[in-house]
Amino acid sequence: MIGYNRKIFYTLLLDRKLINQEDLDKAIEEQKNSCDSLEKVLVDLGLLSEENACKVLSDYLNLPFLPASEYPETPLLGIDFPTKFLKQNKFFPLEIKDNTLSIAMVNPLDFSTIDEIVLFTNRKVKVYISKITDVLAAIDKHYGGGSSTMDQIIGGMGEDEMQLVASSEDEDIDQLRDMASEAPIIKLVNLVITRAIEDEASDIHIEPFEDKVLIRLRVDGVLHDIESPPKRIQAAITSRVKIMANLNIAERRLPQDGRVRLRVAGKKIDLRVSTVPTLYGESVVMRILDRSSILLDLQELGFPEDKLHQFEGMIQKTHGIVLVTGPTGSGKTTTLYSALDKINSPDKKIITVEDPVEYQLSGVNQIQVASKIGLTFASGLRSIVRQDPDIMMIGEVRDFETAEIAIQSALTGHLVFSTLHTNDAPGAITRLLDMGVEGYLVASCLEGVLAQRLIRTICKNCKQPVIPEKKAMDRMNMTQKDRFLVYRGKGCQECKNTGYKGRTGIYELMVINEQIRSLIIEKTGSNVIRQKAIQGGLKTLREDGWEKVKKGITTIEEVLRVTEEDEASVLDAIGM
Repeated sequence: MIGYNRKIFYTLLLDRKLINQEDLDKAIEEQKNSCDSLEKVLVDLGLLSEENACKVLSDYLNLPFLPASEYPETPLLGIDFPTKFLKQNKFFPLEIKDNTLSIAMVNPLDFSTIDEIVLFTNRKVKVYISKITDVLAAIDKHYGGGSSTMDQIIGGMGEDEMQLVASSEDEDIDQLRDMASEAPIIKLVNLVITRAIEDEASDIHIEPFEDKVLIRLRVDGVLHDIESPPKRIQAAITSRVKIMANLNIAERRLPQDGRVRLRVAGKKIDLRVSTVPTLYGESVVMRILDRSSILLDLQELGFPEDKLHQFEGMIQKTHGIVLVTGPTGSGKTTTLYSALDKINSPDKKIITVEDPVEYQLSGVNQIQVASKIGLTFASGLRSIVRQDPDIMMIGEVRDFETAEIAIQSALTGHLVFSTLHTNDAPGAITRLLDMGVEGYLVASCLEGVLAQRLIRTICKNCKQPVIPEKKAMDRMNMTQKDRFLVYRGKGCQECKNTGYKGRTGIYELMVINEQIRSLIIEKTGSNVIRQKAIQGGLKTLREDGWEKVKKGITTIEEVLRVTEEDEASVLDAIGM
């Protein structure tokens, strides 16, 4: 970018807290060995998002910023720009109106290119500022003949480098380490991580197969394929991730776990890295923990008003156990953190034992499990009881020893929160009994069990009313008399044509009353407990989902996908 006062531009970035002085100094130092502008260096280092850079420049130059979602869906006809010219000068033609050509441009101060466009078209030019990735992607989509960003990176690798990676199964470890530290591999891994964060993914999966490497992102709980690299650079990509996570790149026979802390697009991001050996190489999964995005307000998690009131009453108690259940990725940790944040106050001491600590909570003492040195949930719990806490949170009750200490803590005047991996709320009681905990102890201290799932919400940008399909109506036991309009996302660029954007929770809250306590002492099966709880007012996960369908928050199909309950018990529960 040329022709403007960069100092003012950087001052705007600092004033808006999009970067800090440390980031700026780091980029200035890095730029000394680069031909790129300082803005590009900031973006390449992950210290500033490209979109934020464009928006600040937009305000500074008083030119509109245009996101890709507002680009035309069809190419502009009537002007035949050469693809090479578009890509070299990084602009994309949008529309012609009143003899004025509108273009999306990366560098709006490239006046020589603008003059060429005016001469070529014999029209006035209106410039919008856009991200380079959006402009190049639109050129590739509408004009073809171009390569993707990943292809460009791979294409920048020399033949010698490719041969080294191709023989990576038997390579010298030092050579592989050098390869993983080369610019193309670093850029490629950074591209994947940045893409995942921009798409608001929760996980990155790098999966090796016989003749390919598959990269997938989990967005809103569902996996989506993205552009994947060639098989021949698989080992270098895996080694790069392992170097970032401080893992042993020479060890490929055993699973490894690590953690990476980095800044991407101005955000502080933690990556939990897991590698496991498979038939065709190591499978890598990176769990993305965005410390700036965690919700800590219970009201924003999707609780119905009556359940929210009940749950807030539970967590305000002075002693007892409150359990949150559900499969991995159902939002249990977020709910517990939100509960702790709700009741956190200067007069209470809160201690947690977690594996691992996902987010740091102000005013809470958090302990991370380290099994290699003997710090387990059980040993950690024994220690924190002597720390005189008022409230304790255990990341997960995994065995009898942990359950026993948690129950004893609750019986001696502590409020204990924890999670269990069960499908529904009554199943948590059966799980504790199966661990060997006596029924009378469970009945004495358990205050409530919250089961939850995360469901995708309909994209607000393309939301439209539809008549529900007969098959879906039958599965929900709806009759023609019950039929009414529901909503569905048509699919747009905003939601990547999925019809969904974002997630919310559905909940099943079982309050432990005297009748249920008696059933626990008698070690009654979970089906009986469930039936009694429903008779006492328990609303099931699917029923809560159904209420969100009626409100136009989600779809019938999404509720059916997420709730894997026995059909007969569900229909009894919702009275259909």
